[in-house]
Amino acid sequence: MTVVDVYNMEKEKVGEIELPEEVFGVPVKKHVLHEVVVAQLARRRAGTAAVKGRSEVDRSGAKLWRQKGTGRARVGDAASPIRRGGGVVFGPQPRSYDRKVSKKVRKSALRMALSDKLGEEKLIVFDGFSVPDAKTKTFAGAIKKFDVRKALIVTSEMEEGLDRSSRNVPWVKVMKAEGLNVYDILTHDHLLIDKSVVGKLQEALVS
Repeated sequence: MTVVDVYNMEKEKVGEIELPEEVFGVPVKKHVLHEVVVAQLARRRAGTAAVKGRSEVDRSGAKLWRQKGTGRARVGDAASPIRRGGGVVFGPQPRSYDRKVSKKVRKSALRMALSDKLGEEKLIVFDGFSVPDAKTKTFAGAIKKFDVRKALIVTSEMEEGLDRSSRNVPWVKVMKAEGLNVYDILTHDHLLIDKSVVGKLQEALVS
């Protein structure tokens, strides 16, 4: 196991913790991370884009003018795709963009993402990150002591003061351990996790 320091909000060392190798020490495979991230982003797409076809537009079905004798081109009804206001040919219809990724692969990718952050020395373990006065200034000051930018903070429980004080800090995201995912880990430069989260991650990812 890898032993790392545990800090308080003042960035003072208050202890140490062992990080399980099966969660924080696995080889990183980029193609697995890519597969999971693509699936995660695809799942966020609404898939609601839609247009009306020839049979759905509100147009008369009558022939606009007779077939012969006018000197004009032959024509059908007003719903023809070549006319303004007509239907659209092969336009988008509501669909699902979901990509199936097995639970085993998702867990593996999450372990790799955590291992990557630890390997790059961008993982910080803290003990009880709380903001009693729920002020943004207090929260931002505490974060700056850790000298991090674009940080992801993971806690066991969403403490109200921490949640409220972090909302107006655009380069920090706070979430519960249950919502931790590969995309957020990889898109944030630093990962700060409560020491109580380590046990939950080991329980959830080692099976």
